[in-house]
Amino acid sequence: MSQLFEAALANNLPGVDNYNICPTNQIHVVQSGEGTRHIVSMRWGFIPHWYSAPNDGPLLINARAETLAEKPAFRQACRTRRCLIPASGFYEWTKDDAGNRLPWYIQRASGAPLVFAGIWQDWGDDAIRTCAIVTCTAEGPVTQIHHRMPVILEEKDWPLWLGEAGHGAATLMKPASEDALTFHRVSHKVNSNRASGPELIDPFDI
Repeated sequence: MSQLFEAALANNLPGVDNYNICPTNQIHVVQSGEGTRHIVSMRWGFIPHWYSAPNDGPLLINARAETLAEKPAFRQACRTRRCLIPASGFYEWTKDDAGNRLPWYIQRASGAPLVFAGIWQDWGDDAIRTCAIVTCTAEGPVTQIHHRMPVILEEKDWPLWLGEAGHGAATLMKPASEDALTFHRVSHKVNSNRASGPELIDPFDI
């Protein structure tokens, strides 16, 4: 990741063998400032500055692209505190006729890492660094699973999103191309936040 993003590594990064990242977990995030990129640890769950405690309001793990610049919680971050959030893939759920949650694993068709558009915010006297993933309306086959998806950035667009290449980041907040992603059913074991092993992303025989 350091080579891919041309970024220096912080010394407090979380372990990378977790295949079931959950809200409030610490995750890897790429941020840019003063001409240098850094891969740092952030809490997945954006905390607005007016919260008196981390649980003082809704858990903000996602930020809708359509209203990002308008929402008081996000509008300053979307202008000045944008980041990249790398992942091998992500989960979404459908429901069967009985209401059971059925998990799906979504990844790049090429097997390359995904890079989500993100925003970040320092919160509290201890400057807890927090972030959210920017989402947009889904298009293509992914709509069979969910009507929303993360904004996925291509490498050529990273400098613009990070603010290194001037203005115009808003133009990047759109769905990935229809052939960019693939998905398959995975075991219901991923529904437990105690599960974390690589078997969680193995195809599940329906």
